[in-house]
Amino acid sequence: MEPEQTESELTPLEQVEEGQRRNEEMVAEELLKRLHQREPAFFEQAVLDLLMAMGYGGSFGSATRTQLSNDGGIDGVIDQDALGLSRIYVQAKRYELSKAIGRPDVQAFVGALHGAQASQGVFLTTASFSSGAISYANSVQSRVVLIDGSLLAKLMIKYGVGVQTKRTVQIVEIDEDFFE
Repeated sequence: MEPEQTESELTPLEQVEEGQRRNEEMVAEELLKRLHQREPAFFEQAVLDLLMAMGYGGSFGSATRTQLSNDGGIDGVIDQDALGLSRIYVQAKRYELSKAIGRPDVQAFVGALHGAQASQGVFLTTASFSSGAISYANSVQSRVVLIDGSLLAKLMIKYGVGVQTKRTVQIVEIDEDFFE
């Protein structure tokens, strides 16, 4: 939407889409704030719930949160299949929203992956990642996916974790096939 374009110049569909975008921005901000207010165990479980809602863990897989202390740098494990042959390791950091996760934290997670003889992991945070952390994650042999607070909130909204649908709006248009 162009800044000089007034709401009355938008089509009704564009107005609904703009309203939905603004609502999701407000909900995303509130989600991150609430996740940050809760205890670490809640956050760790929330990210596992999200990954399961996204389809990781398959139909027979499972997600397990590790113990809170001495977890070896792994906060959760998702078995992709019933036998646990394919696993995704999870690190969840509930940092201040204004902070950035640096390379040392990502390096420690990669080290934990190697210690578990794992080839893939997901590092999720309420904060952001520094450019050094991102470039390090992209350079290692293990597949490490970084999900910052902004993407975390968007994914939670998309997959319905920590949110509920308040109202569904039905937009109608003329059925051209009916009039042919």
